[in-house]
Amino acid sequence: MTDPKNQQQISIELNEEVAQGTYSNLAVITHSASEFVIDFVRIMPGIPKAQVKSRIILTPEHAKRLVAALQDNIGKYESVHGTIKEVKGSGPLMPLNFGGPTAQA
Repeated sequence: MTDPKNQQQISIELNEEVAQGTYSNLAVITHSASEFVIDFVRIMPGIPKAQVKSRIILTPEHAKRLVAALQDNIGKYESVHGTIKEVKGSGPLMPLNFGGPTAQA
């Protein structure tokens, strides 16, 4: 177990543009042996062309930590706001295989 006394403090800066955030309603996830790539896409009704708004590249270890952090935060959210309902078939129906491993959203 890591001794908290030996951990360094990290200063994280959030500039104004990034703080505004970017809306995404689709994530396309692919991977190789050394990295996971998550493309955040915005799909708008009636517009046939979707655009990748942000791409995040993670090591496999960091991807696993991200999944754990999301699960933890979803649990905390649901304990306050109730269960998040998954609506089957509500997502976009399009091929998500771009020649790499099968994508998941």
